[in-house]
Order: sequence, then structure tokens, then C-alpha cells
Amino acid sequence: MAAAIRNGTATSVDLVSSCLETIKNHNKTVNAFCQLWEDEALAAAEAVDRARAQGKKLRPLEGVPTAVKDLMGMAGTRTERGSRLYERAVSGQDAPVVRRLRATGAIPLGKTTTSELGWTGSGWSPLTGATRTPWNPDLTSGGSSSGSGAAVAARMVPLALGSDAGGSVRIPAAFCGIFALKGHLGRIPHAPWSATESLSCVGPMSLSVSDSALAFDLLKGPDPADHLSLPAEATSYLEACSQPVDRLRVGFAETLFGVSVDPVVAQTVAAAVDGIAQALPVEVTRVEPDWPDMTDVFEIIWTVGRGHTNSDLAAARPDALDPGLARMISECERFSARDYLFALKSRADFSAKVEALFEEIDLLLLPTMPILPFAADEPGPPERMTGRLVDWANWTPFTHPFNLTMQPAASLPCGFTPEGLPVGLQIVGPRFGEADIFRLAAAIEHLMPWRDRLPPALFDNTSG
Repeated sequence: MAAAIRNGTATSVDLVSSCLETIKNHNKTVNAFCQLWEDEALAAAEAVDRARAQGKKLRPLEGVPTAVKDLMGMAGTRTERGSRLYERAVSGQDAPVVRRLRATGAIPLGKTTTSELGWTGSGWSPLTGATRTPWNPDLTSGGSSSGSGAAVAARMVPLALGSDAGGSVRIPAAFCGIFALKGHLGRIPHAPWSATESLSCVGPMSLSVSDSALAFDLLKGPDPADHLSLPAEATSYLEACSQPVDRLRVGFAETLFGVSVDPVVAQTVAAAVDGIAQALPVEVTRVEPDWPDMTDVFEIIWTVGRGHTNSDLAAARPDALDPGLARMISECERFSARDYLFALKSRADFSAKVEALFEEIDLLLLPTMPILPFAADEPGPPERMTGRLVDWANWTPFTHPFNLTMQPAASLPCGFTPEGLPVGLQIVGPRFGEADIFRLAAAIEHLMPWRDRLPPALFDNTSG
């Protein structure tokens, strides 16, 4: 789109109008957008087209329609966070990632839905209801970047911002059949501060690998607002997408921690890995990491951080909250300072074990999710709910461990079930290893492309 605008084969007004039309036709079905800024977006697009006609230099994403997850502040717009308690709350400034997105010339069309305060991996919030995968609107999009994943999958926008503190870009990427990378902690600056800052990453979600690579190149780098943001690097992730993958040592884990994987997911992922091993010049070996299950540790860090910092919410209007969030907040004091320190030590020990594997391999492949999407109105698959405070961690056992280790990890479609649901393949890299992930992901996309397969919801005449 950016190239078409620059060379005059398309106008920004045409592209923005087309995206707005798709949103109008299908948002009622998938519930991806919770705010839409039609007039503002069209006015911005007209300004881009005038600038091009006048011969002005255009910025890298000038005139390209995008979307922003509704956890991210954007000056002068509502940031409601999927919560009734923040309904109609207006942000006074842009988050760093939003400021950088605007600086590229991209045009945000609106805000996308999120589970309440991004606390869970489901696609439901008490403010906006259920967000659904366009591959089967009876089923969840996954969360917490619910709307961003569904919007990209439904071709409402080519690029949307998401965030990930336990799998929140990779879960909807798997359930919605798109690409998303959780970069290394601090790769793209994240602010304002949150109590789970040592887990949380922000970044783009897209249809193609190269679109995300370009967006990362434009959005990454240090920012004074984020004390964990990483220094600038010379590496171009977009250039990495065109580099050969030969000599990459790739490990394949069918599961982790002894978790049972849905047979269809397991078969689809295994078939894809076999295809990768046969068609690409990489060395694929099966691995069975002997790592401890970190669900309890993740639960402590998540509950102490999110529970205590949001305790005022439960006191104010507990009945207005997602019931699971309200319970987590009300019971967060069950964990002591000793428990929290033990969890931090366990996290450090686990990170060392995981990083040791990457002395033997360059990248790790495994299923993104052990399950297929569940009913959109449910908090999770009933058979995997145990009643713990962070119950969603039970059914996302392959995503949150890599938030604990801070490593980059991506999800991309690797096939479809007989019912037509996408299945996600996760690629995990060593610390600071985003370039190799993009390199392999781009080669896989070329080998087994997914962009031309459209979700059934786009052909539903009752949509909208």
C-alpha cells in the first residue's frame, strides 16, 4: 500500500475508504473495532494525496490505514481498556509506540478491542463483549490483542498494534491466522509503567512477515519513557526477510512440560515442520526440553503485579469487572513477598535453562497453542480450566514462558484444520534474536503462503 501511494497506482483515500467499507460490512460479525474515526481518517488520507500531488516527500507508511489496540494511549481519543470503569476516558498523550506509528505517516482508523486491562488470553471484555475469529465467528479470536488480530485477519487493516505480556499477540495470531512477533523485552518502547513491565511487549500484527518486519524497523529503538527499552541496532528486519536460511539449526518440540496437544493441532504442526525440513536448507532436529512447568511462577508474578496495582478497581465497582479479573484482584494478597521473590528466582533459573538450549540450536519450533479456538463467550476451554487465579495460563502454556525469559517469539499460520481453522506455529529465538526469526518466518511464508486464503466471514452476506 505504501508503495502504491508513493508511485501513484493507488490513493490513500481509496485505500482508507476500502478498509472502512470492510469494517462497516464485517465488524458487527467479528467485533474487532470498538472505536472508528471515519471522518478524521478520510481527512488525513486526503491530505496525503494532496501532498503527493504537490511532489512532497512521503514518509515510509504515509497514507496506510492501521489500527491501535485500546490499551494504548492516543492523545485526544478514548482509551477505555475494555473496562466499564474507563468508559469514555480520554488520553492526554500518545504512548511511545503510537507516537512512532504516527511519525511513519500511517493513518489509524480506530481502536481495537481488548480483554479487560489485557488481563486474560480470551477475546471477551465486559465493555465490548466477545471478539470473534473471522474463520468461524462462533469462536474466540483469542486475546488480549483481540480486535487487532481479528481486524487484520478480516482484511480491515493491513497492520495493527498489539501488546503481549503472556501471549497476547501470539494467541490471536494463531486463532486468526496471521503473523505476529513478540519482540525481545524492550525492543519497542512500552509506556506508561505497568506492574508487569518485565513481561510486557508492544508491537505490530500483520498479514505478512515482511509487513511486520518493516513496522518493527520503524518502531524499535530506545525511548526515555521506557527504562527497559533496548539500544538502537543497525540490523534491518526487513532485509533479514530476504536473507538465506541455510545453516540455521532448528529444534522442534512437539510439546512442553508434558502438556497434551489437540491431535489436529499436533498433526498440522508436525506436517508443517516436516515440510520445512524437506524444502528448506535448515537442519531440523527433534528436541524434548527438560524444563519445569512455569505456570505457578507466572501466576504469582502476574497476580501480584496486576492484582495489587488494580486493587482500587475492585473496591470501586467490583460488579463491573470481568469476574475472573475481580477474583484475581480480591485474592492477590494470598501471595507474600517471599512468594514473589521465590517466583523471581525461579524465573531467573528457568531463563538460564532455556537460554542454554540455544547454544545447541538457533531457533525453536513448537505449536503456538495446544488447543483450537473455543466458544467466543467463554473465558477459556472448559476442559482446561482448573480454578486457579490466572486460569488462562493453563491453556496458553507455550506462550507465557517466553515472556518470562524475555525472548522474541512469533506465531505464523502453518496449515488449516479440516473445518478450516488456522493453526499457529511458534518460532522462538534466543535473546535479541528477532532477525533470525524473521529470516525463517519469511522463508516459511514463501514455502506455504497463507495470505490468499480468505476467512469465511468475509463472504457472509449477513455481516454488518
